[in-house]
Amino acid sequence: MSYELFIAVRHIKSKRRQTLLSIIAIAIAVMVLSVSQAIMVGFTDELYDKTIDQLPHVTISPEEDEEYIHLHNNVLKDILNIEGVVAASPYLIGTATFSNDELSQNAILKGIDPAEEDAVSYLSDDIVEGDLFGLVHSRNSIILGDEFAEDLEVVLGDSIDVSFPNAKTMSLKVVGIYDTGTPYDTSLAYTSLQTSQEFFDTTDVINGMSLRIEDIHQDMVIAEMIKQKGYNAQGWTETNPEILRTMAIETAENYIIYGLLLLIASFGVVSTLNMMVMGKMREIGIMMAMGVSPSSIRTIFLLESGLLGLTGAILGASAGIIISSMIGDIEIGSMGDTYGFTSIPVIVRFIDVLLVVIGVFILNIVAGLYPARKAASFDPVYAISNR
Repeated sequence: MSYELFIAVRHIKSKRRQTLLSIIAIAIAVMVLSVSQAIMVGFTDELYDKTIDQLPHVTISPEEDEEYIHLHNNVLKDILNIEGVVAASPYLIGTATFSNDELSQNAILKGIDPAEEDAVSYLSDDIVEGDLFGLVHSRNSIILGDEFAEDLEVVLGDSIDVSFPNAKTMSLKVVGIYDTGTPYDTSLAYTSLQTSQEFFDTTDVINGMSLRIEDIHQDMVIAEMIKQKGYNAQGWTETNPEILRTMAIETAENYIIYGLLLLIASFGVVSTLNMMVMGKMREIGIMMAMGVSPSSIRTIFLLESGLLGLTGAILGASAGIIISSMIGDIEIGSMGDTYGFTSIPVIVRFIDVLLVVIGVFILNIVAGLYPARKAASFDPVYAISNR
């Protein structure tokens, strides 16, 4: 052990109350930072799962002044040949009125190919009753969201009437009920593509196509490639800019709070070191008179700052991991129904914890520069004679 480190440790131990308060201040800041980071990552991941992952990454729509996309099987083959496109699902979508006895509600009726839609949106994972592929096995069938089914007071196996002006009134059998935990559960029903074409009285046409791509961040690139083929396409970042805006605002707010917490903690370290410098002025003067260089004096106090920051950061990170794990086990019940989860989403990533510890350590080293330079600038004679 170098003598600078030995002296730094002795200084820290000599002011136990001040040292403890400084370490606690840093630990609390790091703990709050770690927990907040884990919750933010958890919510972001949940947001992706509940929105972006269920949204079409790229959407193809009819060209301007066109109502439908014709020859959609040829379009489908052409799109699937684009590098980066994983799956594509054609659909025919429109508004309809759903009725059961005296209950009725307007919602969206979406005609799909179950296999292709499942490859894009993983819809089968959300089916809680029945079977997605019942749309293929049963003619004139429909799948409803769980809340939509409750509103119409229907269960699996019941039939509901579907009508709309300029559309063919039909009776559709409920072959499945899904639950995504999103507003779609109250406003979107699925049927087969053929049934929707019959209901809306169209030929073999579609009015949209959903795509899943390998990298969701390449949605605009894929959309531009599709446009070059003569089709109208939009990426999810273009059709849902509010998601990115929300995430950007939340991230900015969190980082501002993080910065303020760390500044407060670092200020505690500066205060502690300043008091140590003033309290050890005579000892500093004696060391300098014995030949200890100003750079070694500076090193001693920088080591003290680093030790305080590192100890507080490790303790705070450890407490943050424990608290994050406990928070993740808390059931929030009906409070989370609106957002589609039943417990607080928390994800603790090792890299995040490591970066917090390193960042706090560096910040405290920087914060210790002023008191370290102040100690190294003392005049030995003045420092020894001062009491």
